Parts: sequence; C-alpha cells; structure tokens
Amino acid sequence: MRTGRSRLADVKSRADAVGLVLARPARMLGLEPFFMELIAGIEETLAADSRSLLLHVVPDHEAEIRAYRRWGQGEMVDAVVVVNLVDDDPRLPVLVELGIPTVVVGGPRGDLPFSNVWIDNAQVTRDAVRHLVALGHRDIARVSGPHALAHTQDRTHAFVGECERLGVHGTVLEGDYTEASGTRATRALLGRRGAPSAIVYDNDVMAVAGLGVAGEMGVPVPERLSLVAWDDSALCRLAHPPLSAMSLDVHAMGTQVADCVLNVVAGGPVTSYEAKLPRLVTRGTTAAFAPAPAAD
Repeated sequence: MRTGRSRLADVKSRADAVGLVLARPARMLGLEPFFMELIAGIEETLAADSRSLLLHVVPDHEAEIRAYRRWGQGEMVDAVVVVNLVDDDPRLPVLVELGIPTVVVGGPRGDLPFSNVWIDNAQVTRDAVRHLVALGHRDIARVSGPHALAHTQDRTHAFVGECERLGVHGTVLEGDYTEASGTRATRALLGRRGAPSAIVYDNDVMAVAGLGVAGEMGVPVPERLSLVAWDDSALCRLAHPPLSAMSLDVHAMGTQVADCVLNVVAGGPVTSYEAKLPRLVTRGTTAAFAPAPAAD
C-alpha cells in the first residue's frame, strides 16, 4: 500500500499545482495588501517552473483541514503553503498524516516537521519600541492582531519585554486586522486617562483607521500622537499624513516561499529560511514627544 507522500510523488508532473488555503474573511483580501503581495511573489516564481498556485479561502481551520484532505485524496496538489501558525496547530499533524509536502510561513520553531520561511517578529518589535522611546515617548500602546496567532504572541512578548527593559509603560489591546477593530481600539486608548503618546498597529488597515480616529477626536498627529503600522503599503504612503511603517518586501518573501516549495517538491531537506528583516520607514506620523500644554 502506497503512502500519501508516495502517491503525490508519482503525480508531480500531473498536478503541477501548489495549494494555499487562507482561513480568513474573503473581504479582507481586498483590504489588506499583505497576502496579495505574498501570493504574487509565490505565483511569479511557480509560473517560471510551469506550476500554478491553487488558492482557497475558507472561514476557519476546520474548513482548511477539509480542503487539505480533499486535495490529498484527489492528488490535486504537489505541495501546500501554510500560513498563520497557532499554538498546537491542528493543521500540521493532518498534513504529516496525508504526506503532502508542506512549507510553513512562520516560525522559528524547533518542532516544525516542515521547511519554513520566517520573519524575526520579536526583533522588529523591539526596534519599533526603541525608536519611539528614543523620540521621548514613555507611554506606548500596541494594537495587535488575534492573540491565537503565533506571530502575534511573538510581537506582544517582545513589546512588553522591551517596554519593561526600557522603563516605559506599555499597553496591548487585541484587534483582528479590520478597520472596525482599529477604530474601536484607538477610541478606547485615546479616551482613557493617561492616553498613550504613541501607538503601534499590527497592520496597515488598523493604523489608517487609528489615524482617522485621532483626527475625529482632535488629537493632532504627530504633534501629540505618533503612529506606526506593520506591513508598509500604498495605504500607508497615501494616508494624510503618510504613516510611518515597518517595511518588508512581501513580494520578495513570496518568491522565497516559492523557492522553498520547489526545493521541497524536488525532495530537498527540511530547512528553515529567515526572510530579510523589516525596517522602520519614518514618515509623517512619528515625531518627538511633546507634552500637552498646561491648561489655563
């Protein structure tokens, strides 16, 4: 009896496809540029090898696992790309069981059974905190993505740890990458006593929403409030003022993921690849801390 892995190996030339399942609201693909840029980088490299990317958008991990089982049983893909790792990720043992060659976007984790491409989220977070502290900010907030995601936890741990190390106050509110969650979190932060003088958002959409809230509440940016977004994009560059952001060449990362996939399909070893470290691009939403004028 042949294993799932050997069946897939027999039909590589017949499938010529790599699967990517995104467990997220479909509407977010049109709002958040990150995944579209990642997909473009993957597809461009796969196309050069006469392969295609099979994209499937589902609501949750259970539906994602069902898709993997269909693909494995139907021998529809040569490999899959997995994104948004969580603790005790239920997808990984299923992919091991099915024998589907897999590349994970995320890590680093010593227990990963598959090759992976990862970003040092902790280091980038520490860089952002250090930059804001150097500007004089002593009360900094972070609007995170969903806590269940491993990269969210990495960023939050690094944020809290670096704030403690530098002796500044750090606050974390959880969002879900949407405009609505960015709006809610920013209103909550700016409406409290001792509001932060700087906020770091986990994506561009929430940051742009936060910039709008600051304007509505009469908090001038960057004179009284500095804002930083993850994942630089056209949204950040076209905002008014333009948003300071962590800049990662997501298209190049997609190319790196696709190269890893092709190595795995060719029978290469399980390997961990670190993507180029994102850098902070300062624009019009960050400035030196200036205390609010005393009331008359």
